[in-house]
This record gives sequence, structure tokens and C-alpha cells, in this order.
Amino acid sequence: MPRLAERVVRVFELRVLEPGTENTGDSHATPPDFEFQTPRYEVNQRCMQLQSSVSLWLDDSDDEARASSQESSPNLADVLSEIEARPRTAPEAGQVDTDDALGAYLREIGRGTLLTKEQEVELAKQIEAGSDPARRRMTEANLRLVVSIAKKYQGRGMPLLDLIQEGNVGLMRAVAKFDHRRGFKFSTYATWWIRQAVLRAIGDQARTIRLPIHIGDQTNKLVRISDRLRDSLGRQPTDEEIGEELGLTSVEVEGLRQTSRDTVSLETPIGEDGDTELGHLIEDANAESPATLAMQSDLKDQVDGVLNTLKPRERRVVQLRFGLGDGHQRALDEVARRLGMSRETVRQLERQALDKLRRSGRADALRPYSRD
Repeated sequence: MPRLAERVVRVFELRVLEPGTENTGDSHATPPDFEFQTPRYEVNQRCMQLQSSVSLWLDDSDDEARASSQESSPNLADVLSEIEARPRTAPEAGQVDTDDALGAYLREIGRGTLLTKEQEVELAKQIEAGSDPARRRMTEANLRLVVSIAKKYQGRGMPLLDLIQEGNVGLMRAVAKFDHRRGFKFSTYATWWIRQAVLRAIGDQARTIRLPIHIGDQTNKLVRISDRLRDSLGRQPTDEEIGEELGLTSVEVEGLRQTSRDTVSLETPIGEDGDTELGHLIEDANAESPATLAMQSDLKDQVDGVLNTLKPRERRVVQLRFGLGDGHQRALDEVARRLGMSRETVRQLERQALDKLRRSGRADALRPYSRD
């Protein structure tokens, strides 16, 4: 077996034991059935997620089960050609070119041979008997099936190599659970496990804010139905037409479309040099604009100039009465208590100060601070 493909298989090797049995280190032990050593709460959670994925699979117009004979031998040359046609940039020091790694992996699994149905049955019997080589052989023969399925989910927030990796986990699960007595081909059975593993990974990892599985399922249906209606109608379908197919109102369709939009981190670097973050360009609605701050600074200078023409006691009375400085206007009694003088004295000082300002023609500078 090619070395790279063998390493991939071993990385995702599923050591599965019957609950209650111990791992004795014998790789050929024969458990009654293959089960993950998974906490019960996680098993229940996965079962709920699988129910949603089942509905998604059944609704898919591109039925993978009917096309399993074609899926089992995908044209890897198309994938390789697409990778080779991409513009290449030299990787940074210490990093690996993912296209090179993916291309090498596809070339290696492309050299493997496919299994006949009789060979699948024979390997399934050996797997039930606890044969690790048989389990590995079944996995290796279907790695191309994973690639063909993973390729359909590109552009949803995860690199193809990561999608293949998650699909390989689903393939391992299918190998462990396959029952040859039911009469269907392994690729038909494995397709569902691979797809649910890929979809679950997209739902968990592709978005900054994780969407519930059932919302992800509805979003996928929305995309499929929109594409189908656009092809049949020859135009972009309305929300009402899409909602009729989904059993939703137009408002719910719009809400689902809004929910499915990708999120972008405010720390995303932008610009040619990448020295500016996206968040730096978004206006803070709670912050004062530079124009407002400049106007307030200029107004304060004007008010200070006006108040400097008054005597100290007059200036203090005007500041407290009109809230110049702290924005808090005060009644005559409060000003009198703070300055230690009578209410009438405060009134006289205020009148004198305002008369001076009116005569000087500079009283208009105080209007922005007065109440309507």
C-alpha cells in the first residue's frame, strides 16, 4: 500500500470495543460488535444529529445511493487537474504546501484497486471475526469514495483536505458497522456515513458562530431548492416560491438566508500590507464623531473667553446655574447652598452677569448649553 495513504488510514484507525471489554493489546481480538468507546451523552447527541442528517440525505436530489457505482470509482484526474491549475505561491518557511500534500494523497489512493461485491462480503466476514488487515483493506479500497463526496462540499468554510479527513472518519465508522447480510453494496452504505461526517464537521468547524445541525440542514435545502427553481423558472425565485417548497413563510426564508451568511472576524487583516484590521474601519455608534468633538472643543474655548469677562463670583454663579463644565444645571437654592450665600444674592449675581454678556453681544455663545 502507498505509504501516505497507509499513514492516513492509521491516523484514523478506529479502535472499537464492546462496552465492558478491555483492550488487551491484541489487535486481532474478536468483539461481538464494533462500537465506539464513547460516553453515553455523546452517543445520544450524535443520534439526534444523525436524524437531521438523514432527512437531508433523503431530500437530496442527487441521490448518492443510486449513484454508488459511479461514486466508488470517481475521476481523480479531474481533481488533480483542478489542483495543478491553481495559481501557486511559495509556502512560508516551516509550512507545507497543502496542494502538494493533497495531490500526492490523491495520486497514491488512485493506484489502489476497487473491490467486487463478492470481495466486500468476504472482507466484511473477516472484519466481523476481528481482522484488522481486512478492515484496513476495506478502508483503503474506498478512500476515493470519500474524495468524491468531500469535493461536493468545497466552498463551505473548510479546505478540501480537511473535508477528506473528516470523511475518512465517517468511512471508518461505516467499515465498523457494515452488515453484508442486508444485500446492498458497501459504497451505498458508506456514502451516508461519509456525508454525515462531512456535514457535521462543516456545522461544527466552518463557522465562527456554530449553527445548530437542523438549521444547517434547512440552509442546505434552501440552497438546493433555490438552484432547482432558478433552473426550472429561468429566473431567480422569490422568497414566497422558495417558502412554498420548504413549507416556510417568506419571512422565515429571509431569516434563514440571513442566518446562513458567513461571519467575518473584526481582526481580519485588510489592505495590501495587511497592517489594518477590519474592525478599525467600522464606525463606533457610541463614539463621538471627530467633527462633533472639534465643534465642542471650539465652543468650550468660546465660552471660556466669555466667562473670563465676568467677576469671579459672577462667573461661578453662571457656571453652576447653567451647568457650564459638568452639564448639570442647578436651581437657585442649590447654588446658594454650595456658595454659602442667600438665594437673593445668587439671583442678583446672575442678573448682573447676564446683563454684562448681553451688552457685550457675546451671550449667544451660551445658548447651546441652555435648556429649550
